[in-house]
Amino acid sequence: MEILEVLKYTLPALIVFLTAYFLIRAFIRNDQEKRKHEIILQNQKNVTPIRLQAYERVILFLERISLESLIMRASKQGMTSKQIQTSMLNTIRAEFEHNLSQQVYMTPDAWEIIKNAKFNTIKIINSSADHVKPGAPAIEFSRYILEKVMEMDKEPTKIALDYLKKEVSTFF
Repeated sequence: MEILEVLKYTLPALIVFLTAYFLIRAFIRNDQEKRKHEIILQNQKNVTPIRLQAYERVILFLERISLESLIMRASKQGMTSKQIQTSMLNTIRAEFEHNLSQQVYMTPDAWEIIKNAKFNTIKIINSSADHVKPGAPAIEFSRYILEKVMEMDKEPTKIALDYLKKEVSTFF
């Protein structure tokens, strides 16, 4: 009888305690998830503009190392093909080193595409130099490069630009 009396009071109290425990635990977990989500959103608000700036800088880099742009910026009156080749390669290296830190804000695939564009642009310049005499006028070298560009489906920098534009569109 006494056990029944004790159970009569403790069993409802135990049920109320367990119900309160599980409700409070669920509430705390939900609140923690909500705070975690808010922190992630706040971080995205801070990081997204920086990432967009990185993509802008790398797109500018790609525009600056496009072969047509390089020829226009690197050529000076009276240069030989060897001089313009050296000038173009130095420009690419300097531009790349200037933008090297942007890889932190980019996907590994995007950065790999950028490196490939740089490598393939250098490759085109160097292979063109093999077909033009080192002492030939720079205009002859430039003409040969432009002919090579015309033969391509897409210039390496254009391929990278298209990829980056597609990737940036996923931000919005």
